[in-house]
Amino acid sequence: MPVRILADSACDLPKDFFEQNHVTLFPLKVQLNKEEYEDVRTIDPKSVYDAIRNGILPKTSQPSPHLFEQVFSQMAENNEDGIYIAFSSELSGTYSSAVMILNQVKEKYPNFNLTIVDTKCASLGFGLVVMEAAKLAANYASKEEILKDVYFRSEHMEHLFTVEDLDYLAKGGRLSKASAFLGGLLNIKPILNMEAGKLVPLEKLRGKKKVMLRLIELMKERGEHLEDQVVGISHSDNEQTALDVQAMIEEAFHPKEVKITSIGSAIGAHTGPGTIAIFFLNRMK
Repeated sequence: MPVRILADSACDLPKDFFEQNHVTLFPLKVQLNKEEYEDVRTIDPKSVYDAIRNGILPKTSQPSPHLFEQVFSQMAENNEDGIYIAFSSELSGTYSSAVMILNQVKEKYPNFNLTIVDTKCASLGFGLVVMEAAKLAANYASKEEILKDVYFRSEHMEHLFTVEDLDYLAKGGRLSKASAFLGGLLNIKPILNMEAGKLVPLEKLRGKKKVMLRLIELMKERGEHLEDQVVGISHSDNEQTALDVQAMIEEAFHPKEVKITSIGSAIGAHTGPGTIAIFFLNRMK
C-alpha cells in the first residue's frame, strides 16, 4: 500500500490534481456575502476577485477540525501510513489544529503512523512540494524517502511575488500596515518573498515592467540549475501576465517545465487580484 499523501487547499493545486493523484484534500474555508464555502470544492477564485474589486473583503478560516478527526481516525483504523503536507504555520493555524487533532486520535490509536509537515510554504510553492510527494508515493517510495524530499523542497523553495495592492495583505494581517502604506505611493510595486514562512517585503520598484524584469534577475541570483527544475507561476485573475512571465522564464532559463495555476480562493482572499508569484528551488540535491 503506498504512503497516503494529504494536503490542504493553500497549495493552490486544482481539484482534478487531488482526484487523479489520490491526494486527500483538506479545504480551507472562505466566507463571502455571509455564505461559507470550501476552497477548491465549492467556490471559484474568480468570484472572490470580483467581490474584492467591488469592495467586499472575504474572510478565511481553517479546515474543519471534524474533517481532520474523521480522516485521521479512518486512516488509523485501516493501518495506513501517511504524510500531511501543511500550509505555513506562520500564515494560518491549520498546521497547529491538525497536530492537536492528531494527538487526540493517537490517544486511541497510539501506533498511528502519520507525520504532519509544516512546509513554511504557500500557494504553488507549497503545491510543488505536494506534487513531487504524490509522484514519489505513486511509485511506492518509502515514507522516509518521501519525507526527505518534502523537507528538502520545503526548506529550499523560493517564493517571489508581487501584488497589485498591499492593503489586502495588511487587512488580512499577513503584512504590516506600514509596509502596505509604502506600496500605494507613486505607482510603487513591491516584490515580496517568504522567510521562515512569513511574508517579507524584499524590494520596491516603480512600474510593472521593471518588477517583472527584476523577478527574472532574482531568479538568476537565487536559483540553482533552473534548467532541471519544474518552475511554478501562480496568478490571481491575471493569466496573460502569467503567460508573459512564463515566456521570459523559458527564454532566460529553459526549465524542464513551467506550471501555471490560479491562486485559489483562500490565498487570493488575502493577496487580492493582480498577483503574480514565481516558485523555484534555490538548491538542487
